[in-house]
Order: sequence, then C-alpha cells, then structure tokens
Amino acid sequence: MSERLVKPGSGTHPSVLRERTFHYGSPDLARHLADVAYVVVGGLVTRLYMQERMTLVADVLVAPADAKDAEDALTQTGCKKIGTLTIGGSTWRLPHGTTLDLIVIDEPWAAEAIVNAVTGSDGLRYISLPYLVIMKLAAGRVQDLADITRMLGDAGEEQLQQIRRTVNTWRPQDAEDLESMIHLGALEYGKS
Repeated sequence: MSERLVKPGSGTHPSVLRERTFHYGSPDLARHLADVAYVVVGGLVTRLYMQERMTLVADVLVAPADAKDAEDALTQTGCKKIGTLTIGGSTWRLPHGTTLDLIVIDEPWAAEAIVNAVTGSDGLRYISLPYLVIMKLAAGRVQDLADITRMLGDAGEEQLQQIRRTVNTWRPQDAEDLESMIHLGALEYGKS
C-alpha cells in the first residue's frame, strides 16, 4: 500500500526531514538524576535521528538496580510521583511542570543501552539508535513504528547494519518487520 501511495516530500520535503533540531527544551534531567545512570528515550531522543516531533513528556530509562536511587533523587529535587507505568517504572511531575516517565526495564539489552549511550548537543545522555529501535519495536505502538520508519529512512548503511545486528540479537522475531520499515523509510526520503 505504501509503495503505491507514497509521494516522497509530499508532506515534508526530505531535506527538512534530515534537519536535527532542539526546539523543545530538555528538562533539567542532569540536576534531577545527577548520580543515576540513565538514558533519555521516547520522543525527546528521536530528534537525534529524525526531524524533531512535539512531545510534552520526557522519558528516561534506568536499570532496575537504579530505580530506587532515581526515585529518591527525583523526590529530593522537588519532583512529585504521579503513578506507576504498566511497562515498569513511574510517572513524575517535575517542579517546572514537565512530566517525566521513569522507565524501568529488566532486559539485558536495556542494560547495554544505558552503558552505550550517546551524548546530545545539550549534554544529556541519549539511547543510541539501535537500542531505540529495539525499545520502540517492543512497545509496538503506532507512533513508535512511525518513528522507527522515519529514523531508518535517514540512517546510513553502516547504521542500518548495526541496527540489523542489534535486532537479530535481541528481537530476531522482528527482523522481517525491520526490513519493511527500512524500505518504507527509504521511500519517504525518496531513496528508493
């Protein structure tokens, strides 16, 4: 269906899709989680790999062993716990009003993702693209799949090979879907 309907650049010109922006502010996560190993995930991290999309929630991933320290750090800096997440973790309101999802995933790939973070231009630690793809595949929401497709559309061949290896290691059941998303992303960017 996408091959029949897609018109590269019909929504946004591919050159604009390749822009990396930081229009939406990052919450002061370094202050709130100063001594906790975390990586930024969710909508905020996508701006490293595709055109930024609006998001009102900051998401961070921490290891289960660091969850209590993260919650203590958030409490000590004036954050308020709102509730728990069904995927593991909790939702918090930061003092300036931003919502933060503190995601706790007990999977071996998650521990690797935290260790292998990349640093953004704002100094925050972000999940690298291969692990972000794994996380979004696991979540499986429509927005996650759309994000993956758009990010893969602008990824270079070396990045795509790394993503393929990571998916084959941690989510081999998604390898065929990954190839479809790579193809759809290339169509959107006019690479096909």
